[in-house]
Amino acid sequence: MISRRGLLSLAGASALLAACGSNTGRGGNGAALQQWYHAYGEPGVQQAVERYAKAFTKTPVDVQWNPGDYDSKLATSLLSDGGPDVFESTPQISSVRAGQLVPLDDLFGDARTDFSASILETHTVEGKIYGIPQAVDMQMLFYRKSMLDRAGVQPPSTVDELLDAARRLSTGGVKGLFAGNDGGGGVLGGPALWSAGLDYVRDRQVGFDDPLAAKAIGKLRDLYTSGSLLLGAVKDWAEPDAFTQGLVAMQWTGLWAVPAVRKALGDDFGVLPFPSLGAGGRASVPVGAFGAMVNAKSKRIDEAKEFVRWLWVERTDYQEDFNLSYGFHIPPRKSISDKASKLTSGAAADAVKFVRDNAKASNPPDWTSVMRTAFNDAVSRVVRDGAPADAELRSAAGVVRDELKRLYG
Repeated sequence: MISRRGLLSLAGASALLAACGSNTGRGGNGAALQQWYHAYGEPGVQQAVERYAKAFTKTPVDVQWNPGDYDSKLATSLLSDGGPDVFESTPQISSVRAGQLVPLDDLFGDARTDFSASILETHTVEGKIYGIPQAVDMQMLFYRKSMLDRAGVQPPSTVDELLDAARRLSTGGVKGLFAGNDGGGGVLGGPALWSAGLDYVRDRQVGFDDPLAAKAIGKLRDLYTSGSLLLGAVKDWAEPDAFTQGLVAMQWTGLWAVPAVRKALGDDFGVLPFPSLGAGGRASVPVGAFGAMVNAKSKRIDEAKEFVRWLWVERTDYQEDFNLSYGFHIPPRKSISDKASKLTSGAAADAVKFVRDNAKASNPPDWTSVMRTAFNDAVSRVVRDGAPADAELRSAAGVVRDELKRLYG
C-alpha cells in the first residue's frame, strides 16, 4: 500500500492497477463531482477525505479511493472523457503541454503568500500553478545523540564530516549510517548534487554537467566502500527500524518517522539536512507534495475549482487535520505549520525550518521519467559497481539534454 512517502521514495511514481471506489453516498448518475485519491497507508485518511467532501454543500462530491498503480490509472483516465473532475498528483510539463490540467492561480487570493514558496514552485509549470499543495513530505538525516556523544563526534555539517562520522561511529555491531539497502544510491543522488551547488535541471539546461557532479557522486561511492554503511537491513530506508533498534548511529529517512523514533528513543535523537560538499554548495532536504488538480476535460471546471479552493485554500482546519491527524506531514501553509502544536518543538520544528531554508524538489515538473531513470541508473552504477563517475554522469547528461531539447526545442 502506498503512503504519502511514496511521492519521495519513488520520485512521484506511485503505483495503481485497479481502482476500488467509495463515495460519500450523495449524487450519482453524473450528478456529483468525482474526486480521486491514491490509497494512503495511514488509517483514517479515507474516512477523513470522505468527511471533507460531504461537508461541501454547494455540489455533491464522490470520493474514489484508488489502491494499486494510481499513476497508470490516472494517466489513462486523463486521456479519456471519463476521468475525475478533481484529483491529486504532481504536475509534470508533459501533462501541461497535453492540455490535461487547469491553471489554478486565481484560486489562491491573499493566501498565496501563506503557501511555502519552495512547495508552490513544485506545482508551477512555465509560470502557472496547476496544483494546490495538500501535504508536504521530506527526507532528512536522523542521528542518535548519545552515540555521537560517546564517540566524540559532532553532528556533520559537510559531506566529508558525514563520511568521517559514519566511519568513527561504526563499532562493534553498530554501523555508522543506513541510507537504504542499495547503499544510498537511490535516495542520495539528488542531495549529493545539491551539496555541490548543482541540480537536476537549471534554466532549461542540464544542471549537473559539471566536474563537481562527479566529485559529489564519488563521495557516495566512498561511503559505500568505507565499511560504515548498514546493508541488507530487514526494512529499507523509509522505515526507521534500523535506527530505533540501535543498529546504526545515523539513518536517512523521512519526517513521517519522527513519531516512531520519538516513541522508541525519547529525546535521544536529532535531525539534519544532507550536508554541503563545501564552498558553493548547500545543505538540502528533498521535498515532495501531492497537489489537488482539476481535469481540463471536466465538464464542470468552475464547480471543480470552487471545491478545490474551498477545501485546500479556505478550510485550514481540514488542512491541518489531513496533515497531522493520521500521519506526520507538514502543512504547506506557513500559518498552519507555525501554530500546529506537533510541529513547534524538537525534530519536527527543525524539519519545518529545513523545508523553508533547504528544500529541493525531489520530482520537479521538468524532470521527466526518462531523465530520472538515466540519472538514477548512472548513480547506481557509480555507487555499487564502481563505474567512473565522470563518464556515467556525462552519459546521463546527454539523455537529459536530448529530453530538454524535446521539451523546449
